[in-house]
Amino acid sequence: MTLKISVAQLNFVVGDMAGNARRIAQAAREAQARGVRVLLTPELALCGYAAEDLFLRPAFIDACDHALKALAAETADLKDLHIVVGHPARLDASGRRERSVSVASLYNAASVLSAGRITHTYAKRALPNYQVFDERRYFVPGHQPCVFDVPGDDGRPVRLGLLICEDAWFDAPAADAKAAGAEVLAVINASPFHTGKGGEREATMRERASAVGLPLVYAHLVGGQDEIVFEGRSFVLNADGALAGRAISFEESKFDMAFARHSDGWHITADTDRAHSQEADLWHALVLGVRDYIGKNGFPGALLGLSGGIDSALVLAIAVDALGQDRVRAVMMPSPYTADISWIDARDMAARMGVRYDEIAIAPEFEAFKASLAPLFEGRAEDTTEENLQARIRGTLLMALSNKFGSIVLTTGNKSEMATGYCTLYGDMAGGFAVIKDVAKTMVFRLARWRNAHDPYGTGANPIPERIITRPPSAELRPDQKDQDSLPEYDVLDAIIERYMENDLSPAQIVAEGFAKADVDKVVRLIRINEYKRRQAPVGIRVTHRSFGKDWRYPITSQYRA
Repeated sequence: MTLKISVAQLNFVVGDMAGNARRIAQAAREAQARGVRVLLTPELALCGYAAEDLFLRPAFIDACDHALKALAAETADLKDLHIVVGHPARLDASGRRERSVSVASLYNAASVLSAGRITHTYAKRALPNYQVFDERRYFVPGHQPCVFDVPGDDGRPVRLGLLICEDAWFDAPAADAKAAGAEVLAVINASPFHTGKGGEREATMRERASAVGLPLVYAHLVGGQDEIVFEGRSFVLNADGALAGRAISFEESKFDMAFARHSDGWHITADTDRAHSQEADLWHALVLGVRDYIGKNGFPGALLGLSGGIDSALVLAIAVDALGQDRVRAVMMPSPYTADISWIDARDMAARMGVRYDEIAIAPEFEAFKASLAPLFEGRAEDTTEENLQARIRGTLLMALSNKFGSIVLTTGNKSEMATGYCTLYGDMAGGFAVIKDVAKTMVFRLARWRNAHDPYGTGANPIPERIITRPPSAELRPDQKDQDSLPEYDVLDAIIERYMENDLSPAQIVAEGFAKADVDKVVRLIRINEYKRRQAPVGIRVTHRSFGKDWRYPITSQYRA
């Protein structure tokens, strides 16, 4: 007996229920033509993940209900196919679908569609409420397992147990599904990417499969949604937890697998994509995040300030890989403190990438601002005020170009700068999307090296001039300025930020690991006093397990000092 299962690893759009349903219907027709009997879609595929407070709007849930019924009707002629669809659902206490809005409870659900009918509906039992997750704000947990039968090619049924994402991270839901007769676990997911998460998922699912002695199919979402990226990388495991197949990462995929029943258990065949390096995964996540943020929000393209430094060079390369050279524009805005090599390297970088490149000298505006302020600043020496004026002039020019041509401004600040406030409000922080907001400076250099050694999207090899990577970083806002005039060496800075901000170590614990107390105290103080800046920063792509976004919810006003 053989049963063919497929994962529709697709990139859905939040709120586009009709469009998402059409894509599922198309995938279903293609799947049946390939002999597939079970099609799995990701968690909340029908409405997109995550819809956040849209879940609180009754009209939104009504639209989801309508789309589910329309999808069932649209696929009614696919008699041999069972379609598992993730969606929000109103259910009563017994698990039946509830019509009344006023008395209904909302569940994160998955329904099985077969021959035009909704035959089963499962409610997610474990609702995550950590990191970027806030599911208890919207949903109530389910309590019952859901097992449904699918005939194999010989007519004998195979029993599939449904789980939704977080359910599979705990023992009970999988054990209850097995106790209810499940022979295969089908887990639908929308699990946000961060570095290392793919391996962590597979390891946890290996434990789950081997604990219950059942093969496990992990159906995952792909695509970018605001600050979150989902990398796909769906997979299937044998009953002992061994990997039987893995879908490609960061791309849409029709991931098919064949389950053959033998006397010694299931034999599973599927294609297997290899695991990739940390830098490769990060690069693809950033590219996908940019492409989907700009594409799904309808921007015609992107523009950025290209300074001749490493951060803007990296963002330019990501943007071109994401959008193509014709949709990216770079603007060099030299000040009196801009080194000649910055001009040269910026021009070189733009030429290598093939993007439109413009130069706007800001010296006249800078002098005009200083002249206007001179009577008010009389008797006071120049300081960071004048440095910030230059950044704010640049921000104004970029936003003017954005307003005139419609392209979104990509900011170029990294996580190290966001953590310490080494950035200027309404200056280099001005823009609509912060591409490397969650990328530490040390990783910026690693990604630049990786991209120069690879050309994953065919947009050109070695896009970043070597001197941009090797020269000491500088904001170039005063004579002979270097980043390390104001900050510890980046290796030290990033290690402290990781320990304090990402892993919640106390300053004393960080010092106990061998870091200088003066460095730790300085970095922690900078993190604390710059919360007000981060609250005003553009949204940016999350690529670590704790980013300055939904993961980080600290008060601006606080007297806590540890």
